[in-house]
Amino acid sequence: MTGERVLIVDDNEANVELAKFVLEDASFVVDSVANPADAMPRVASFLPDLILMDIRLPGSDGLHLTRTLKSDPATQGIVIVAFTAHAMKGDEARFLSEGCDAYIAKPIDVTSFARRVRSALESHRPNDPGEVPH
Repeated sequence: MTGERVLIVDDNEANVELAKFVLEDASFVVDSVANPADAMPRVASFLPDLILMDIRLPGSDGLHLTRTLKSDPATQGIVIVAFTAHAMKGDEARFLSEGCDAYIAKPIDVTSFARRVRSALESHRPNDPGEVPH
């Protein structure tokens, strides 16, 4: 599939620009916000299929925002990927237990990043009711 919508919630402009460049080159439609306070209105207007969620954000953290999104029936189906430099033992399990659907560590590997985002999206997308499971 092409044209999936990805929202990047990250306050590091360099990380956002690199991720945006790689994903747009792979036919994703990408938008971003740097401030968690701007995330909910952007989710409502942009309607992302997947959110790349930085964990350390100004004034809040990505896990709080993830829990908020996952608790709302209107947004609980959005795939949320922890997108962070936190790469210590146990971090991935903690992020998944807090509601994230997948985990991608920074800095990104530009050769596999778009593929990993697409894989996260496809593995967590609900099956079409008429679709036959593989």
